[in-house]
Amino acid sequence: MNIAISGITGLIGQALAERLLNAGHCVAGIGRADFGRDIAHLQNKLKGVDVVVHLAGAPILKRWTKKWKETILSSRTETTAQLVEAMNGMMIPPSVFVSASAVGIYDTFEVHDEYSTEYADDFLSIVCQRWETEAMQVDTAKIRLAVVRLGMVLSSEGGALKQMALPFKMGVGGRIGDGMQPMPYIHIDDLTAGVEWIINHDDQKGVFNMVAPQMVSNTEFTDALSAVLNRPAFFVIPEFALRILYGGAATVITEGQKVIPHRLPDSGFQYRFPDIRLALGDLLKK
Repeated sequence: MNIAISGITGLIGQALAERLLNAGHCVAGIGRADFGRDIAHLQNKLKGVDVVVHLAGAPILKRWTKKWKETILSSRTETTAQLVEAMNGMMIPPSVFVSASAVGIYDTFEVHDEYSTEYADDFLSIVCQRWETEAMQVDTAKIRLAVVRLGMVLSSEGGALKQMALPFKMGVGGRIGDGMQPMPYIHIDDLTAGVEWIINHDDQKGVFNMVAPQMVSNTEFTDALSAVLNRPAFFVIPEFALRILYGGAATVITEGQKVIPHRLPDSGFQYRFPDIRLALGDLLKK
């Protein structure tokens, strides 16, 4: 198949492209410059493409100034709207559209599977809701839509894990705040395999929680990280310090959602890393 990926230079995009290329697919990127032009340009870019995977979006974990919050939102909603308009206007559009979202859409009180509608009313949830609303404007009579709500993606190549592992390696690791906040996560290999599964199975459409089946708290994650690295975890990182550093973005670290996946495992998909110690052991001992 011919597959186009936006955000192909990012952590997830690179890993997904590598998996799909190894599976024999043709993969091309949709870059920032492609969104800065007219819809006809995007349509030309998508001509002959079977699948579009939309991962583009400005980084979340950066101090939220008013301008950066606008960038976080627009980099997701505007690019999605442009892709949808382009595909809907094509005589022969791509047959599959996989659009990213995040588990930050959910509130922090309930346990959420894909059928949950208990959404938060904070900035990140509003971003996710508007992001998904744009994706859902795609013509589903012609294009199969899958919205993948991402948890924290664990990778040895970068992202959150690399930042979290560093203080542990220096012997100053520890939990964040009281450590009770949930940390929905997924190994990057399970994430890319899950997206490939969705692409390859025509009955896979709608919303998918892209998280491991195991729910862990920050304390449990900290203990697993400490054990895998064989380093102590005596310290406590106070929430106020993160708020000073990241402002409103600190909520990404200090709060969390209880999220479980039903639709992928129910369809027959099997996780390679369903347990946090398995995931961290694989990634940190490479």
